[in-house]
Amino acid sequence: MRKTFFLVGSLLFSVSTQAQLLDIIKSTVKEKTGVDLNNNTVKTKGTSTTAVPTTSPNRTSSAGLNNLTSSQISSGLKEALNLGVTEGVKKLGVTDGFLKNEAVKILMPEKLRKVDTTLRSLGMGKLADEGVKLLNRAAEDAVTEAAPIFTNAITSMTIADAKNILLGSNNAATNYLQTKTQSQLFTAFEPKVQASLGKVGADTVWKNLISKYNMFTGQSVTTDLNEYVTTETINGVFKMVADKENGIRNNSVMRTTSILQKVFGAQDGK
Repeated sequence: MRKTFFLVGSLLFSVSTQAQLLDIIKSTVKEKTGVDLNNNTVKTKGTSTTAVPTTSPNRTSSAGLNNLTSSQISSGLKEALNLGVTEGVKKLGVTDGFLKNEAVKILMPEKLRKVDTTLRSLGMGKLADEGVKLLNRAAEDAVTEAAPIFTNAITSMTIADAKNILLGSNNAATNYLQTKTQSQLFTAFEPKVQASLGKVGADTVWKNLISKYNMFTGQSVTTDLNEYVTTETINGVFKMVADKENGIRNNSVMRTTSILQKVFGAQDGK
């Protein structure tokens, strides 16, 4: 009987000791790692959160888009385009806005590249440089006057294709706008470029430049600078708009208004 009590007492002592050791282990683990083995929580900076298996969220845009109205989507896209046009025109419509921006700088027309090469070989590099500079000066001057044309063109976007545009490529809205308005923009923009070419003296310089080339080579080269600069200026603005749209789509920091955050936040998981 005495032996039985001894065995029971030893067992109870052993269990008690094991429990104490287990408590020590749990306490040490919690202190060193923040993991509470009693309730499977992780302690971080004074708070604890239940440790649950992590899973990758199923990121789809359908839920977010279903919470948007067509009007909201259209408003978000138009705001993005308006920001692109406003910022683009502001950056381009200053001295060297085109000339020192390699992404949009207007170079000598391709069919006149031989003029550039020939004049430089004859020691007239400064004249060639001046010709290119004044093409860009004309664009810089004209683009500021054209801002309302681009802004008004944005309002022509309907909401019919708004959702598809939102879920399209990084510059889908810009491409849509350019496709729908290119011819109207050219018609409205060309007179402004023509006036700017005369205002900065580009037409006079280019007549002199081409005249010298023709005199030295015996050729008869002509080009429509007005059409060329108009096209390149429009392309430059749309390049800036596309860059802005791409930024808004892919960088939440650039979504500076609530409508941009709401609309483009919904397309993040597309």
